[in-house]
Amino acid sequence: MNSRICEMLNIEFPLIAFSHCKDVIVQVSKAGGMGVLGAVGMTPEILEQELNWIDDHINGMPYGVDVLIPASFKGKDEDLKPADWAQMIPQEYRDFRADVLKQFDLDGEELRKQSEQNSNFGNNMRDETAKRLLEVAFSHPIRLIANALGVPPTWMLDMGKENNVLVAALVGAKEHAIRQVQAGVDILVVSGTEGGGHCGSVSTMVLVPEVARAIKPIKEIPILAAGGIATGEQMAGIMAMGASGVWCASVFLTTTEAETSPTVKEKMLQATSSQTVRSRSRTGKHSRQLRSAWTDAWEAKDAPEPLPMPLQTMVGEPALRIIDKAAEIGHEGAKQLATYWVGQGIGLVEETITAGQTVQKFKEEFIEAFEKMQTLFD
Repeated sequence: MNSRICEMLNIEFPLIAFSHCKDVIVQVSKAGGMGVLGAVGMTPEILEQELNWIDDHINGMPYGVDVLIPASFKGKDEDLKPADWAQMIPQEYRDFRADVLKQFDLDGEELRKQSEQNSNFGNNMRDETAKRLLEVAFSHPIRLIANALGVPPTWMLDMGKENNVLVAALVGAKEHAIRQVQAGVDILVVSGTEGGGHCGSVSTMVLVPEVARAIKPIKEIPILAAGGIATGEQMAGIMAMGASGVWCASVFLTTTEAETSPTVKEKMLQATSSQTVRSRSRTGKHSRQLRSAWTDAWEAKDAPEPLPMPLQTMVGEPALRIIDKAAEIGHEGAKQLATYWVGQGIGLVEETITAGQTVQKFKEEFIEAFEKMQTLFD
């Protein structure tokens, strides 16, 4: 396709798939799009293993890596050890998560104790550890490195240039996009509120043309539209509004290769577009996820106010692991609690197919939409 994204990334079709699953990355890139591996929460050692596997299976096709280096978070400028992070979580939060599990007949008593679980999430966002992750990423033949929750630090932009790797930044507001362009990023991932994971409050349909117009006087860099996009028709429409391609994640969560648990996949396939919730309960920052008894509990009047990032992650993830494990053996209470990040576009996903078939479906729908628009001028 005649798209700046295709030219810059050397890909056939301007669809970028974000996933935590290496199998999805490989299959999307082989199908003509490009996979981007989410490295949040990984240690440098684990990331090395994942990228080695990708290199061995992707047949030289382009792929990327996504990291999370927020501009600000609790403890960012402090030299905190795992025990220090753990001590920052009030007992009220430990008890609350255990009580929620108890209400659904799950044993979460261990959750009342102080734990260092997920403390690496906070350390991975600090410059020192993030640099180690990027050093691993740049030692592999990646074409793109992406960052969310703030302007990438100067050293990250410099590393990208030194390694001839494009740097993308995720944004959810016009003001953020302007700052990213001024900082020197190569690609903007403009994500509307419909998207899964961390998101702002403006819809994709408004945000993409708003950002395109705002950055034009500064520098016209390509935009990847994100948020609620699950079909080729949507892709065609948003590209007509100024995007050079799309960044998708939720549509790949139900694919056969995805890391999503069978329980959550089933819930997603049955979900409507209104059965997601934008909440701070999972990471401390607003993120969209599948509505469940767990998300409802955090929205209740007696629920504690979510802690800042990364403390809220340390509260929620250990409990969610217990929930997921129990759901997989058929525990009914756990099934009600089970959730995952997902966008409103999940209401458009009705079947489980492979990641490669998903890319092909996008291509076919895109062509059909394009040809339909052409008939308007016949």
